[in-house]
Amino acid sequence: MQLTGKQNRYLRGLGHQLKPVVFVGKEEINDAVIAATEEALETHELIKVKLQEGCMSDRKEIAAELSQATGAAVAQILGRTMLLYRPSKEQKINLPKS
Repeated sequence: MQLTGKQNRYLRGLGHQLKPVVFVGKEEINDAVIAATEEALETHELIKVKLQEGCMSDRKEIAAELSQATGAAVAQILGRTMLLYRPSKEQKINLPKS
């Protein structure tokens, strides 16, 4: 899924007040993390994922792996936190047109 610059800015604005709902630790990306991310995306559409201190992988690699495994778009990577977006069946977030 590819987002335009306008859509990215919109999602970053919405994601500013969100708390992380998925945490990636020293186990890094495994089936449990992917399942938790899938569930959170289906429920919320826009989620924050936090890399904990034990995670030694590069944050961009983790974001790419998670987005590929879940079909989500990476809206932002800031520090050890990333913002993922994937529309759900009900489509709660209306993205601006490009």
